[in-house]
Amino acid sequence: METPERRRPLSAILLEICDDPDPTVTVGEIVHRFGRRAFGALLFFFSAPNWLPLPPGSSTFLALPLVLLTPQVAWGVQGPWLPRFIDARAMRRQDLAAGVRKLAPTLQRIERVSRPRLPWLFGPVGDRMIGLTCFLLSLVLLLPIPLGNMAPAAAIGAFGLAMVQRDGVLALIGYGITALSGALLVIGGGAALFALRELLRWLAIT
Repeated sequence: METPERRRPLSAILLEICDDPDPTVTVGEIVHRFGRRAFGALLFFFSAPNWLPLPPGSSTFLALPLVLLTPQVAWGVQGPWLPRFIDARAMRRQDLAAGVRKLAPTLQRIERVSRPRLPWLFGPVGDRMIGLTCFLLSLVLLLPIPLGNMAPAAAIGAFGLAMVQRDGVLALIGYGITALSGALLVIGGGAALFALRELLRWLAIT
């Protein structure tokens, strides 16, 4: 039988964190509030801001916790571990609330139609596959690619919600966006190499 905390929507927990009167909140406090669903919730929490306009370099900062968390999912660790310098990192609750309130309506719409289904996509093997896939995607997020991080972040966010909701349809969406991200990376890399070759040839001519 599910506990009340397990049944509470992720959006409600995020908004509750934002409404706390304390002006700052640490990453460790957020992990604690997510409880048993911490892995999936954290995948969503650290990937979702990449869907919003952010200063240059923000995606690299947000990817660091994902690079640490996703191997733990792939390894089958029961609860998330973060180094103290990340766990104790504080942020202004006002800044957090601004981002959460922009994302909350979309998240709430997804939660209304989402439900546990396709359970074979989860479990010891399925969760590890999600963890491995998200680890590879988080490595892409570390790269300073203008507008190139939105698809990997969307895939990680879909996987995070899939783990929270145990919704296999969301997991399939995550795998679909992952395939799209890979294709875009290959196309972008090919275009960059072509441009570099053309530049070198032009320099050699001149």
